[in-house]
Amino acid sequence: MTVPLSILDLAHIGRGEAAESFKASVALAQRAEEWGYRRIWYAEHHNMPTIASSATSVLIAHVAAHTNTIRLGAGGIMLPNHAPLTIAEQFGTLETLHAGRIDLGLGRAPGSDQKTMHALRRDPMSSDSFPQDVMELQGYLTGNTRIPGINAIPGKGTNVPLYILGSSLFGAKLAAALGLPYSFASHFAPSALEDAVKIYRREFQPSEQLSEPYVIAGVNVIAADTEEDAQQQFLEGKRARISQMVGQGRTFTPEEADLLLESPAGQQVLQMARYSAVGTPVQVKKYLDDFTELAQADELIVATQASGVENWLRSYELLAEVVGLVRA
Repeated sequence: MTVPLSILDLAHIGRGEAAESFKASVALAQRAEEWGYRRIWYAEHHNMPTIASSATSVLIAHVAAHTNTIRLGAGGIMLPNHAPLTIAEQFGTLETLHAGRIDLGLGRAPGSDQKTMHALRRDPMSSDSFPQDVMELQGYLTGNTRIPGINAIPGKGTNVPLYILGSSLFGAKLAAALGLPYSFASHFAPSALEDAVKIYRREFQPSEQLSEPYVIAGVNVIAADTEEDAQQQFLEGKRARISQMVGQGRTFTPEEADLLLESPAGQQVLQMARYSAVGTPVQVKKYLDDFTELAQADELIVATQASGVENWLRSYELLAEVVGLVRA
């Protein structure tokens, strides 16, 4: 492949506890570092029983302490949930402890539902100030504070690189205006991918952080030794998503889940996974080559819903091998 590969680790909680999820995340990061992936990002989600990355900066610190070179970051921090100064201090601390390895992706969604948003003490209108909050945060990290007398310590002058995350044209326009890299969430919100990337590249304004546009596109991957195994894992992943999104966590039999997948609600769930590379390593590589061209991507960030930790790790290993990543 002609573009770097990175990983989105959803810190999935399976039948075990969150502690097992964290062990798996460390194991993945250590192996991904060896296999040659560029970075791993963790997403801020709240009140989701299957995702353990709610305290995103804490998880990044834990994984960073058990790895040496791979970049780690948030993909992303939902900035309207936080004061920009707090995030600058957290990621300034991470960068101070692990210099040159920390990324900070920023989104404006709540990362939760309305009730959870209330529990987070989030103002429903806080997303309206997202552009101003990004610039305030950037000021703290570069040492050019926008609020006289207020500095992030640690954080000031660390220049933690910022990335705008999005699934709509809003994020594309903001990333272009601020001269920041743009990461599109096409692994679960595919519809606006091509239009958003076109707008971002057309309207991009160079900045101190970035001289040319840089696009990271999300894509789902399940690579296995046989196509049948990969497709079965993909089906199990779709059934699990139906349980979470349509059944609100209710457990369905495989037959019930398959019937729901054929319903209108199920078709909406399937549409979320439109960009999915599933099959043998060779089949997956061919898909990703085509997707890279479609998305006009400078980097891919891959997520996998492979069933079980062993299959999860194996999928990333097979992908690294087939695309020829450079092992450490």
